[in-house]
Amino acid sequence: MSALLPVGALAKDTRFWNLTANTITSLQLSPAGKNAWGRNQADNDRDRTVDHDERLKITDTPAGIYDVKFVDKNGRTCVVPNIEVKEGLVFSIEEKNLKDCVK
Repeated sequence: MSALLPVGALAKDTRFWNLTANTITSLQLSPAGKNAWGRNQADNDRDRTVDHDERLKITDTPAGIYDVKFVDKNGRTCVVPNIEVKEGLVFSIEEKNLKDCVK
């Protein structure tokens, strides 16, 4: 049955939606609790940042539960644990999710 669907319908991008108050300059993911941070996903954007309310394509990240670490333009570094990433869907972080931040 899937052979009848256009290729675009089968391959949606996994995306991060920035609902924090600031532009993000670095975004990394680690399998939950592993402290094994991957590459800077913000490099996937044309200007290498993720503005408030902007969505960012996430690459080289299979579905799973991740800790997300980011740095924003104000120099704040935050870690948000246990974010579920599903292939082809959007995950977001909101300002109210931020509890572990340092400047």
